[in-house]
Amino acid sequence: MGKNLYVGNLSFSVKDDELNALFAAFGKVTSARVIMDRETQRSKGFGFVEMADDAEAQAAIDGLNGKENNGRVLTVNEARPREPRSGFGGGRGPRR
Repeated sequence: MGKNLYVGNLSFSVKDDELNALFAAFGKVTSARVIMDRETQRSKGFGFVEMADDAEAQAAIDGLNGKENNGRVLTVNEARPREPRSGFGGGRGPRR
């Protein structure tokens, strides 16, 4: 099935293609996405990489976690499922 990896502490200059190339050294990358702020369109400093093979994903974790990239020490681990969000947000206050 493949594995989804969390990549933290990315340099704010890293783009999707650079993230893809970094992980491609360890195997087939299905997708690589740097998460961007909706308001500013700037990187939030983390991303997700999906790798086709579990063994290759583990090799990427072992090879990149704690390693320096663009002057920053990366955090790479298996991504946890997204927490469910409550239906409340936006700070509008109660409806009348």
